[in-house]
Amino acid sequence: MKNCKAPENQTTRRILLITGATALAVAFMVSLLQPVYAAQVTPPPVPGAIQVQAGEKAFFEGHATGTQNYICLPSGSGFAWVLFTPQATLFNDYDEQVITHFFSPNPDEDGIIRATWQHSRDTSTVWAMTIQSYSEPDFVAPDAIPWLLLDVRYAENGPTGGHKLTATTSIQRLNTSGGVAPLTGCASLTDVGNRAYVPYTADYFFYKVP
Repeated sequence: MKNCKAPENQTTRRILLITGATALAVAFMVSLLQPVYAAQVTPPPVPGAIQVQAGEKAFFEGHATGTQNYICLPSGSGFAWVLFTPQATLFNDYDEQVITHFFSPNPDEDGIIRATWQHSRDTSTVWAMTIQSYSEPDFVAPDAIPWLLLDVRYAENGPTGGHKLTATTSIQRLNTSGGVAPLTGCASLTDVGNRAYVPYTADYFFYKVP
């Protein structure tokens, strides 16, 4: 009987050792990942003009890659490129798509077109209006679109109750590159209607009141 039980006991000990080691490894990984996630939502220094209000805290960040889309229209006595929408995808630090950015009608403002961000998974959506813009070279590259502070005008849960973005009160567009309207292609009547899709990148920080 002893000879029969020995292998069985050894197998049990091995299972317990493996289970314990696995649990320790998981706990160790979680402890490592926690500060990483916390560090993901740490906005860089910004000029005073686009700082958020006291009490607002960054809770979400997305790295945008896309285009600023312009159309040539009459302007005063001449012609000018006018932004008609951004078209961008926001990714997290692991290159996972998290948000889509575009212009759309705000249902809470009788369809006024606003900058829009929609979460890729739960489809919660926010509409925001620019309240401050900053383009000085101490922060913004000369060939980049301005940094912005936007005030959220409306937020909506996704159709299945998703709410990852609906607590948002303010949004910052920072660390921009590219996206500036072309210098050519919009100078005469024959240019009206021309479109330009200018690549850009930026970081968007989403704030809420805890």
